[in-house]
Amino acid sequence: MWFKTGKILSGYDLTAQMKTNKHFNAGYASSMQQTCLNVGEAFKSFKKLLSKAKKGELNQKPLPPKYRKSGGLFTVTYPKRWLKLKSGLIRFPLGNQVKAWFGISEFFLPLPTNLNWSNIKEIRILPRNGCFYAEFVYKTSVEPIKLNKSNVLGIDHGLNNWLTCVSNVGTSLVVDGLHLKSLNQWYNKSIAKIKENKPYSFWSKRLARITEKRNRQMRDAVNKAARIAVNHCLENNIGTLIFGWNEGQKNSSDMGKKNNQKFVQIPTARLKNRIEQLCEQYGIEFVETAIFLYF
Repeated sequence: MWFKTGKILSGYDLTAQMKTNKHFNAGYASSMQQTCLNVGEAFKSFKKLLSKAKKGELNQKPLPPKYRKSGGLFTVTYPKRWLKLKSGLIRFPLGNQVKAWFGISEFFLPLPTNLNWSNIKEIRILPRNGCFYAEFVYKTSVEPIKLNKSNVLGIDHGLNNWLTCVSNVGTSLVVDGLHLKSLNQWYNKSIAKIKENKPYSFWSKRLARITEKRNRQMRDAVNKAARIAVNHCLENNIGTLIFGWNEGQKNSSDMGKKNNQKFVQIPTARLKNRIEQLCEQYGIEFVETAIFLYF
């Protein structure tokens, strides 16, 4: 619809159109409906971003959601009302058609011990690089903490020292970046060795596994580093966090071929966004300021 007319369908319109599709009807009804709603939301967000880009509010033109590749997988969402918890295991129904085809009507996953079942809103099954992840959506009730806004933590980022943090209350800390560099170095060497003498577009299950392992390592590093910085603010009554950042700096970085590769592969933008999320959660004022980077 979008590519032909420039218009988008809502998730509810998609659901109505898909009701006669055999693949849609093969899955569990509520999950298939939620999938259509998710696609509708994705196009709605794209249209908003496109409008901002036309007004000059964005540096890059957004791309529309991509088609699923042939044989590819898509996220499946289960609203909580269709799930059941029994003896610490969550039951996921698969529907009558799946049972008729494969003889399987359900599957079970353990509830994480750090989550409360009453707070769960929905669970998403995410396929990525040959792996499946269960993403739990739940409500939290963290009360903002009263902190001194005049106490400031300034953060600069780099390669060897991923975050260098200095406050105006006499505290400082450094989040090491050498470990991330070594992980990326291992990843690049592994990929290069496997793809040696292969076509540029060559891909395999082994490459997918290695890539997903590296992605997990980066996500873990982002969450831990963000928590270190924010916890430092909470422990020292620091109510303002200033993060040095040049928008688009990765695209324009010129530090030599090797350093450019290392710099671009470090997920600092994701780390900045995660720190900003935690600051909002705890009532810390987050300030982004332009900087010049020196290496």
